[in-house]
Amino acid sequence: MPLNKIILYYGFAPIADPQAIMLWQRTLCETLELKGRILISPHGINGTLGGKMENLKKYAHATKEFKGFSKIDFKWSAGTGNEFSKLMVKVRKELVAFTTPDEVQVDITGVVNGGKHLKPQQVNELVEKRGDEVVFFDGRNAFEAEIGKFKNAIVPDIQTTHDFVAEIESGKYDHLKDKPIVTYCTGGIRCEILSAVMLNRGFKEVYQIEGGIVRYGQKYRDAGLWQGALYVFDNRMTLNFSEEAVTLGTCVNCSEKTSQYRDCEGPGCKDLVLLCDECFTNPKNLKCDESHIRGRKKLQQIG
Repeated sequence: MPLNKIILYYGFAPIADPQAIMLWQRTLCETLELKGRILISPHGINGTLGGKMENLKKYAHATKEFKGFSKIDFKWSAGTGNEFSKLMVKVRKELVAFTTPDEVQVDITGVVNGGKHLKPQQVNELVEKRGDEVVFFDGRNAFEAEIGKFKNAIVPDIQTTHDFVAEIESGKYDHLKDKPIVTYCTGGIRCEILSAVMLNRGFKEVYQIEGGIVRYGQKYRDAGLWQGALYVFDNRMTLNFSEEAVTLGTCVNCSEKTSQYRDCEGPGCKDLVLLCDECFTNPKNLKCDESHIRGRKKLQQIG
């Protein structure tokens, strides 16, 4: 029986005709029977796909043949074939909706005005060398950090990436401008933008984890600086790197420890509710609430 896998990836490179790339990618995925989400912009590509491993390998090989995508880092994880219900390939102004499409500078090598990339081992070495001076800065939506984050990380009160620029410009973090800051997100793409936004606003030493939390977790599992579960943008919703993962999240109903997000059953609501297994069995705990605003764009990001 063929193995099913999931790939998460992005590549920054100038694209003169995003519509043409979109059509090519859609045809390629349909031919290979792949499902998932792909975003194309003038700055590059961002995607997560699921399917048979042999077909995903063919997809990766074909995509890397495009000039500018040859160095894409495809991050692989186990799949069941049910992570995505359909294929979506779209053109957007931005790969990540920071509302600053003209701020990111891209050439054939990628983002040229972003933070310095650190491999997972280099992240640990930086902390070993400079200790508590190092600040981990979460580049995700706040609800993602409820179930997992780096130790002692700063988690901005961000509901969508649209909020990041105003948050950075608010002055809340000005006292960190001279400190070494390590930005992190699921697969790395949001930090490509966030690190550029921070550097452009006076932060002097900004880093990003190469390959994001995924690469760090694959290397250190739960024996490093990461704690808890990782929220992922497919039907799995959460991912643990080992059986030793701690549980940071708490059930909104009974406060028991849990990492399980559930879909709100309110018509049209796309919010996620953090519920333990027992509370999940009671339908009233999935009813829509006025507070259900943070997750309405839960599928907006890919990594």
